[in-house]
Amino acid sequence: MYRALYRVWRPQRFDDLVGQQMITQTLKNAIMTHQTSHAYLFTGPRGTGKTSAAKIFAKAINCHHLVDGEPCNECETCKAITTGQLNDVIEIDAASNNGVEEIRDIRDKAKYAPTEADYKIYIIDEVHMLSTGAFNALLKTLEEPPANVIFILATTEPHKIPLTIISRTQRFDFRRITAKDSYGRMVYILDQKKVTYDEKALRVIAQAAEGGMRDALSILDQVISFGDNTVTLEDALMVTGSVTKKLLADYLEEVTQHVTKPALETMRQILQEGKDANRFIEDLISYTRDVLFYQQAPEMVDNVAMGENDQRFADFAKGIDPEVLYQMIKTLNDVQQQMRFTTHPDVYLEVLTVKLSQLEAPAGGQKAGTADVAADSAAVQQLTSKVDQLQSELQALKANGVKAAATKPARVKSSNNGPVVKKVNVSQVYPILGAATKDDLVQVREVWSDLMNILSITQRALMHVAKPVAASDEGVVVAFDYPFLYQKAIDDQALMDALGNGLDRLMGHSPKLVCVPKEQWPQIRKDYLATHQPEMSEAASQAPEKPAVVDQAQQLFGDLVEVKSD
Repeated sequence: MYRALYRVWRPQRFDDLVGQQMITQTLKNAIMTHQTSHAYLFTGPRGTGKTSAAKIFAKAINCHHLVDGEPCNECETCKAITTGQLNDVIEIDAASNNGVEEIRDIRDKAKYAPTEADYKIYIIDEVHMLSTGAFNALLKTLEEPPANVIFILATTEPHKIPLTIISRTQRFDFRRITAKDSYGRMVYILDQKKVTYDEKALRVIAQAAEGGMRDALSILDQVISFGDNTVTLEDALMVTGSVTKKLLADYLEEVTQHVTKPALETMRQILQEGKDANRFIEDLISYTRDVLFYQQAPEMVDNVAMGENDQRFADFAKGIDPEVLYQMIKTLNDVQQQMRFTTHPDVYLEVLTVKLSQLEAPAGGQKAGTADVAADSAAVQQLTSKVDQLQSELQALKANGVKAAATKPARVKSSNNGPVVKKVNVSQVYPILGAATKDDLVQVREVWSDLMNILSITQRALMHVAKPVAASDEGVVVAFDYPFLYQKAIDDQALMDALGNGLDRLMGHSPKLVCVPKEQWPQIRKDYLATHQPEMSEAASQAPEKPAVVDQAQQLFGDLVEVKSD
């Protein structure tokens, strides 16, 4: 009976796990030094090796013939765990066993010592599916674990797991597998099977797998079957519905050069070849993202993403304005959402092509020339003079009863040629400011560090440069230090969902999150105060009017200015 590739080539040693070297080395060291924990939490996208790592760990900790932390896979214990016949290693699917009774049964049986192995291992897959009562039942066991019992919890959605559970486990975040690593693993497997293949076909499969090794092997299985035990580019494109890098490059060059008719002909050629419209959009987004990354850090883009003609990719990346790429990704994402329920995707793609062909770089978005540099120097000189003037005015303020708590040198921002950040939708910010209180902000800031711990490592890295700056009972305004990361965050729906779910868990309700770039935040506050002045309370309106110079100082220096009455 034929077995799927991902089952036949399932990793049996830590070193077989693709793209998770940090995790596997940590687990091997823990086993060799006898410093293992009683509970582990494996998180990450599907097909990245979480359950495989759990089974390998179960073998390694029970194997009496370890070699550098790796199981021998030859002894009776290793073979029994591999075939799923060892009673002391119990795999549980939490999606179908998520009730309190099932977890209580586990808790009761965990008290008994292992019968054949040294350790009894419970592997609970998709643990986020457990009910609240089941989590509470599991919590007691994790608080006071029996001797020789280890729990390994695996999930794709760690933000749904209570913090009380997470804090009692060692957490390992499995990352998406890069296209380069997927490609290398497929080459190894096909060489072992002595199957002929086209390297270009494996590049297409690696991209279509979207970070999952299991998905890559499943697609490879289909291509092998479709091509009668050979792997060709044509078959890979047919099975995945993908588009060749050459056609993608042709299409993007045509729309960015504003030649609509050739772009429409290229798009129609792609559809006539039977390519999937949604996959075409996905490939365009991926290719555009790689171009953007190449502009910022070329080493982040490997040759699998770039395709065969690396020089053509590099030339295209150098010649296009980043702002055009931002607009393209937003437009592609919007069309992708609209196409989900349509029966006429070709119409949407035609409209998309025309729209992309009309995108223009913003004025001043191109590379600066000599005149631009001269203009920048003049602007810096003007700002420097302004700072000197304001410092003189501050000295005068001190004499009139306004004391600066601390003086810091003013930051002079020279104009740059980076991408223009999408303007904040103030209609979402103003309702929060209208009901904002200091207590609400303090409450959010108190749970902010716990909220960050709920996120994955990549999400945590993105939110590291953000902090809440205003809050009401219904919403929170979060300011980002860097416009590029602000743009990335608002486009990441999974991140927004994780933040909302985390706040709901920590605060008992889920306030609406609105993101703003830090550099725009002072102006947003100023505009709000200017346009909503009549809504101020009666007490505030009867307060003595502040001198204009005080207003100016507070607008410029914010909390650094302390006003004292005479």
